[in-house]
Amino acid sequence: MNTSRIEAFSDGVIAIIITIMVLELKVPRGADLSALVPMIPPFMGYVLSFIYVGIYWNNHHHLLHTTKQVSGSILWANLNLLFWLSMFPLVTNWVGENHAASVPTACYGVVLMLAALAYWLLQRMIIAMQGPQSLLRRAVGHDWKGKFSPALYLLVALLWFIPDRRIEHVLLKP
Repeated sequence: MNTSRIEAFSDGVIAIIITIMVLELKVPRGADLSALVPMIPPFMGYVLSFIYVGIYWNNHHHLLHTTKQVSGSILWANLNLLFWLSMFPLVTNWVGENHAASVPTACYGVVLMLAALAYWLLQRMIIAMQGPQSLLRRAVGHDWKGKFSPALYLLVALLWFIPDRRIEHVLLKP
C-alpha cells in the first residue's frame, strides 16, 4: 500500500496534539500585563513542546517521502511514534504546572527519549522494507543524530530526576 493514508492520519494526529497543547494554556486572570507572569512557565513549556512536535512532523514528512510503500510493521512503528508524541500534551502540562519539579521534568525527558526511539524504529522498519538499496539508508548514513538524541533525552531525564538540592538548601536555611 502507498503512503497517502499513513501521511494523512499522522498529520491529523499531530494537528490534534498541537491543539490539545494550546488548549491546556489557561486564560490570564486579570487584564494587565502582570497577569501574564504566572503563564510564563506553562507558555515556555508549550513553545518547547510545539518545537519538538514541529521537528517530528517535519522529519516525518521527509521520512515518508523516501517511502513508496508501507507494511504492517511500518504502520505499527508509526503508531508507536504517534503514541509517544500524543503524550507530549500531558507531560508539557505537568511540567508547566510544576516547573522545576524533578519528577515531571524527568518524565518529560523520558517521553522525549521514547519518541526519539520510536522515530528511530520507524526508520529501521522503512529501511528493512526497502532492502539493501534503501534510499532512506543512503540518506541517513550512520545516523549519528538519531543515535545521539535518545541518549541526550535520557541524560536530561536522569539529571532532573534527582531533586535540585540547591532549592532545598535555600528553603532549610534559617
